[in-house]
Amino acid sequence: MRCSLRRFRMGLMGRSLICYGIAMLLLFAAAAHAEDVTLPGPEGITIKAKLFRPDVATAAPALVLLHGCGGPFPSRDAQWTELLTKAGHIVLLPDSFGSRSLGSQCTTPVRQRPVTATGLRRLDALTAARWLAAQPGTPAGGVVLVGWSDGGATILAAGGERPDTQRGLIRGLVGFYPGCTSEAQTAGWRPVAPLLVLVGEADDWTPAAPCQALARSLGPAMTLVTYPGAYHDFDAPSAAVRTRSSSRGQVHVGTDPAARADALQRVPAFIASLPSVN
Repeated sequence: MRCSLRRFRMGLMGRSLICYGIAMLLLFAAAAHAEDVTLPGPEGITIKAKLFRPDVATAAPALVLLHGCGGPFPSRDAQWTELLTKAGHIVLLPDSFGSRSLGSQCTTPVRQRPVTATGLRRLDALTAARWLAAQPGTPAGGVVLVGWSDGGATILAAGGERPDTQRGLIRGLVGFYPGCTSEAQTAGWRPVAPLLVLVGEADDWTPAAPCQALARSLGPAMTLVTYPGAYHDFDAPSAAVRTRSSSRGQVHVGTDPAARADALQRVPAFIASLPSVN
C-alpha cells in the first residue's frame, strides 16, 4: 500500500494548525512515569535504557523505540514517548551508542562503524524486545519495534524473516526514513510482521526510492507513506530545515509540519490496528 499526502498538506493551514498545536500541548501536559533500566546485551555489554509506563495499564502492545545515528534525540523522543504512553503503551528506549561509550556515528561511513544496524544494533533490538516482553505487566501478543533513520534500518534488520527468528516476539514494525536498499536488493526478503515505513520524498540522506522499490515487491505486507517536499527528521518537534554533514556528505534535515502532523496520527493508528501474535 502506498500513500501520498498532497491533499493533506494543502488542507492543514491557518486555524487548523493553531488548534492542532493547542491539542498537542494539552496531550503532552502530563508526563509518563520513567525509570532508568539496564539490560544484558550482546557480547557481554550492559545496555542502558529508559522505560516509560502509562499511568493506567492497558492491553496496548509494548514498544521498543530505536534512535538514529546521532544517538538519543531528546525532543523527538519526548514527543513520541508522551504520545504513545498516553495511548496506553509501555515504551522502552535502549541506547546502543551511549551504552558502548560511543558518540554520534552520523559522519562515520557505515562500514567503519563498530555498531551497525545489521550487526550489534539488530541484536540490541531483539534483546530489548525479549526483555520487554518478559517484564511483569507487559501485554502478551508481541512487541512493536519503532526506529528512526539508522534505527529504522535496524528494525528492518531485526524484523526480517530468518531461521532464528523467535516466533511471536514481534507484532509490528515502524520505520521512519530507513535506508531500504539492502532489503530492496535481497531477493525474497519479507518482514515477520506488518511493516509501516514513512519517508520524505525530498530526503537526500536516506532517499525514498529504495523503500518504494521494496514496497512494490512486498505488496500488502508493507505500508509506505511518502511526504512530498519533506526531508530527513521531518517529524522533529521544531527544527528549521538546514544542511548538515553525514556519511553521504551534505544533506538536508528538518521539520515538515504537515508530514509531522500526519505521522503523529498515522503511527498510533497503525500500531492500534496490529493483531496480537502467538
